[in-house]
Amino acid sequence: PISSKIEWTDATWNPVTGCTKVSQGCKNCYAERMYERFNGKGSFKTITCHDDRLEIPLHWKKPRMVFVNSMSDLFHKDVPLSFINKIWSIMKRTERHTYQILTKRPERAFECLMGNYVLKNVWIGVSIENQTSANLRRESFKKIPAKIKFISYEPALQKIDWSGWEFVDWMIAGGESGHHASPCHPDWI
Repeated sequence: PISSKIEWTDATWNPVTGCTKVSQGCKNCYAERMYERFNGKGSFKTITCHDDRLEIPLHWKKPRMVFVNSMSDLFHKDVPLSFINKIWSIMKRTERHTYQILTKRPERAFECLMGNYVLKNVWIGVSIENQTSANLRRESFKKIPAKIKFISYEPALQKIDWSGWEFVDWMIAGGESGHHASPCHPDWI
């Protein structure tokens, strides 16, 4: 298994790697730093779908929390719906695991998940870093069909008014990490 040091999950599963920046929360992206350390400067901008990684969760016998695409955004425009469907098929076949999918692109997530995509073992989350991202992402995220919805308020770059987010089940919160991390005030959390 690919175990994780992330406090809120047990393992990561990366059938897609690579991403492009969409907001202020992407400025000091930890995934980009890690990926480019091993694959070269600029390599993270290439979105790659890995068919050879699709069946990894089938081999995990013990139930676990699985962060899907810690090194990408499943709903990036360059991830084909056909590949998203393959991932959904694996998650459906492995109901013993709980999958956590996090996106900064809830509008595409909604478009992709409008059909019969609600699985009891799949949680959908949205990243929110400041009031602008909260305002931009709330309505699309609200419409996404999911059994559990969560927010990743990481990196917390400013205090946020959470009015209108009552439909959310769970929240992760924390500051930015890394060499050039922006400050986070404890009162924001």
